Amino acid sequence: MERLIAITGGIGSGKSVVSRIVSAMGYPVYDCDTQARRLMDRSDSIKSAIAELIAPSCIINGEIDRAALSAEVFSSAEKLECLNGIVHGAVREHLAMWSSHPDRATGIRFVETAILYQSGLDTMVDEVWQVDAPEELRIQRVIARNAMSRSQVTDRIKSQNSYIPAILHRRTHLIINDGDAAVLPQVERLIDESA
Repeated sequence: MERLIAITGGIGSGKSVVSRIVSAMGYPVYDCDTQARRLMDRSDSIKSAIAELIAPSCIINGEIDRAALSAEVFSSAEKLECLNGIVHGAVREHLAMWSSHPDRATGIRFVETAILYQSGLDTMVDEVWQVDAPEELRIQRVIARNAMSRSQVTDRIKSQNSYIPAILHRRTHLIINDGDAAVLPQVERLIDESA
């Protein structure tokens, strides 16, 4: 059966762990962060829009200054929404092409995204695997791996949480990644249910 499943969860929840598991099981995974970054780096129109609509200082010698861009968008909900508007359409279009590729046109395939609902990807998927962990654990994970300050991490969590709708995708399944519950059996059970 042909299915596109979203693996989602806030920063530090462990969605990448779940993505690596399903990838190791042989399923194709589209990583929205990686693909968005690639699309942004290659698109002059995206760079121009960032310079014009967010801040000229975010583009240096034709390249995106990611630290400057992050500082701008994670300190302003309006600028974050603007960036999302610039990038999400390109990602949705690219995902649709990726999904319809003959190698991925049948069977189960996955898309990993932290921003499922604000990107509009929820309308493209058949089901959602929501990866969750306690907020304090998420904060500690991100601080350890990204060398971000606690306030930077909590700002990102607040930003991501502000877009979660009251009504979730009709086929949403929860995966607990709290350091105690084993993730692999949860993934295997959901694969069996989706097959």
